[in-house]
Amino acid sequence: MKKEHDFSKGVRGQFYHPEAKLNLPIYLEPEIAEFIRKLAVLKNVDASQVVNDLLKKDKEIIECAANL
Repeated sequence: MKKEHDFSKGVRGQFYHPEAKLNLPIYLEPEIAEFIRKLAVLKNVDASQVVNDLLKKDKEIIECAANL
């Protein structure tokens, strides 16, 4: 990287999009990833769908337990 950069012609906020939604990567342990892959094949769906379904169920369980 240069010691000095010329930003005199730069445009502030040129790439800023307030509506942008980011999908952050989630890294699974190898054993869990393999389980998810196998389950996705059995259900004939995408692996991300399997993960979302499992997380939704966990969310329901946690919400039910919190309402006790």
